[in-house]
Amino acid sequence: MPCFYKFVLLVFLISLWGSHSSGNGGHIFSFKMHHRFSDPVRKWSEASGGKLAPAASDSWPEKGTVEYYAELADRDRLLRGRKLSELDAPLAFSDGNSTVRISSLGFLHYTTVQLGTPGVKFMVALDTGSDLFWVPCDCNRCAPTEGTVYASDFELNIYNPKGSSTSKKVTCNNSLCAHRNRCLGMSSNCPYMVSYVSAETSTSGILVEDVLHLTTEDGHEESVEAYITFGCGQVQSGSFLDVAAPNGLFGLGMEKISVPSVLSSEGFTADSFSMCFGNDGIGRISFGDKGSPDQEETTFNLNPSHPTYNITVTQIRVGTTLIDVDFTALFDSGTSFTYLVEPTYTRLAEGFHSQTQDGRRAPDSRIPFEYCYDMSPNENASLIPSVSLTMKGGSQFAVYDPIIVISTQNELVYCLAIVKSRELNIIGQNLMTGYRVVFDREKLSLGWKKFDCYDIEDHNTSPIKPHSITVSPAVAAGLGRPSRVESVDV
Repeated sequence: MPCFYKFVLLVFLISLWGSHSSGNGGHIFSFKMHHRFSDPVRKWSEASGGKLAPAASDSWPEKGTVEYYAELADRDRLLRGRKLSELDAPLAFSDGNSTVRISSLGFLHYTTVQLGTPGVKFMVALDTGSDLFWVPCDCNRCAPTEGTVYASDFELNIYNPKGSSTSKKVTCNNSLCAHRNRCLGMSSNCPYMVSYVSAETSTSGILVEDVLHLTTEDGHEESVEAYITFGCGQVQSGSFLDVAAPNGLFGLGMEKISVPSVLSSEGFTADSFSMCFGNDGIGRISFGDKGSPDQEETTFNLNPSHPTYNITVTQIRVGTTLIDVDFTALFDSGTSFTYLVEPTYTRLAEGFHSQTQDGRRAPDSRIPFEYCYDMSPNENASLIPSVSLTMKGGSQFAVYDPIIVISTQNELVYCLAIVKSRELNIIGQNLMTGYRVVFDREKLSLGWKKFDCYDIEDHNTSPIKPHSITVSPAVAAGLGRPSRVESVDV
């Protein structure tokens, strides 16, 4: 169906943190991981005076002294890729540290990651609402990598386990393989399947293990290689075939199989990460970042059987109206907009409508928003009612971007960018705009702070170029929430 609306939204570039203090004495890093014995690490060692291989003339401190153990710890850090120390020093991706919100691909945030040996690049969507990282691989049914509008704008690839010298088979006796009783045998490939809530969207295939290339940005730009388990996505369905995550999805959830879980359990980073969502679309992501002491925080509502980034909202302020509520919601970067169930949805939307001075437009089936208004040419943002949330514990979360602006052929329209949901409350990435959001899995808390994502100088160039092709926002509804994760025979 042709779309006569075009979103007036800047394409989001989310850059991973550059080198700076994390507030905990650490530094921010970009993901570009190489093995500790790789050429980049050897070259770095030589440039730093040969600490990885001291010359015969070098003298070690006396055994048992503070200096002796400090030197051993330093060598461990160099040899083990930071796995044994400085866990407060975050990491980020190797191929530059920027990500981008792409309007033509479901309004999701994307970045480029590099897998395998030699490294192959994949443009993946970032999703805090799911756990598995998967890429198209040995495809039976995958999104096309050429011959489409998006394929002409971006570099897309297919993962080939046989083409990587570091790729390893994940068998059914692996602890990360669910429902082993569905396997053909304990030594056979572990199958997986993930079904998402949105539009019969799913991915299935087998699990594989390979290296994810990362880098530090602590002044040494140390390369690291982390072995991770991810999905070799052989069959995709629904939105994955055309409008969202055509080259893979990077799950950032709390389960053991997610990349943040692997990085922390293997000692590469602290068990925390942050994402910055700039007002103009520029942002950053940092693994191991625990934020700053002055940030606002609220605790997660942890479900031990399936932990997620779920929080509690106790009050909503719309303009001058206070609405007492008590509901839980998932903080989900893999969902473009925000979804609320009744009665919260109507109470918020009607509170917004009652304080809006512009005329409300009739519902339009082409967009998912019910509360839309004609915007006058001299519209002032101060005339639009403000929105803020009070979290469990009393911390305030001001919403800097509660609306979305749409241009028609002759006029501008703005809508309250909240969608009525039948079963789930989700705080989407549109409400995260203007914040650095910290997902601290050690403290089991969500942190946020108003942040200028340009504060940190980024020396890397973006691997993804922004473009202006747009689609109806109806395709952007919540791809990041798996309804189930199970192993099946494939």
